[in-house]
Amino acid sequence: MKKVETLDFEEKPKKKRRLKKWVKIFIGIVLTMVVIIVIGFIIFTFLLTAPKSKSEVIEFKVEQGSTIDEVGKKLESEGVIRSYSAYKIFVRIKGISSYKAGVYKLDKSYNTKDIVDILTGDYYKENGVTITFKEGKNMRQVAKEVAKNTNVSESEFLAAGEDEEYIDSLISKYWFLTEDIKNGDIYYPLEGYLFPDTYSFNENVSAKEIIETMLDQTDKVFSKYKSLIDASSYSINQIVTLASIVESEGIYDDDRKMIAGVFYNRLNAGMSLGSDVTTYYAFKVDLGERDLTRAEINTYNPYNTRGPEMNGKLPVGAVSNFGESSLSAVLTPTNSDYYYFVADKSGKTHFTRTYEEHQEVINELKEANNWIEW
Repeated sequence: MKKVETLDFEEKPKKKRRLKKWVKIFIGIVLTMVVIIVIGFIIFTFLLTAPKSKSEVIEFKVEQGSTIDEVGKKLESEGVIRSYSAYKIFVRIKGISSYKAGVYKLDKSYNTKDIVDILTGDYYKENGVTITFKEGKNMRQVAKEVAKNTNVSESEFLAAGEDEEYIDSLISKYWFLTEDIKNGDIYYPLEGYLFPDTYSFNENVSAKEIIETMLDQTDKVFSKYKSLIDASSYSINQIVTLASIVESEGIYDDDRKMIAGVFYNRLNAGMSLGSDVTTYYAFKVDLGERDLTRAEINTYNPYNTRGPEMNGKLPVGAVSNFGESSLSAVLTPTNSDYYYFVADKSGKTHFTRTYEEHQEVINELKEANNWIEW
């Protein structure tokens, strides 16, 4: 008998039911994800809103070299934004990589977008000033630059940097400031410690705000060399003093390392440093202002390394505010058997071992009209 094949009518409906089941699961997952995204967006949007409904303006300081993340954490801790996490996502989306250092007036009734716009916009073109302090300038010259760009006078700025009570407070705040800067023979306690850089300030900035903004940057730079500073046989004030001289004596990084090595050689040999820049500083005469008299050169002064009683000694304090290159040169000098050097008009430094060789180079430079006359 022939076998009759029969169709299982239940097969197709079962497949359809399974398909419908997976479609429902997929739709459910999609809907759940949409809900999560919507809720997440609502929460994210809320976290970007202003933390205060009423205006509350504070001064907010962005320190030189601060990262976007460091600023965000500080904004949250000071109550300027609701959430650092939301802020972090926002600035990443916007592609923001840096802010201009300075002191800003920020309102807690502004949302995160408004705050970020202020920090990345032309705030200081409209609300303040930007000042560039060049390497090698002394406190008197720094004070003039401050007076030229702010409402703080030269005398006010210098007075703030000499106030004993204020200096004590700074010594307790900054690890690199020590009791050595309170030596009565030092002209300006903070000489050498105000790091040269470009800074932005509010138009009504005070002398102390300028000083501490610059010291904050000094802290960042000096901290990179702290292990070398701690390991040195010289005190930090002596390191700062020597770096300030190296700054003024050399232009190129390699030359500065050689110059630092020469100075160490002279100190170890009990010789005077014989640095013109220290003599000019001793008599508060800026290089190029006028020539020094023979009497001035031969007069004892704890800054004047060309004068008597200064063999094997550093000046009592720094003679300028220097850049990172000079600090690095003093902490990692080039060893040599040179004891003399002189620079020509191009800035090239010539090193020699003996005084006779030194004089020969000077005569050659003079004959070639390549000798620097102050």
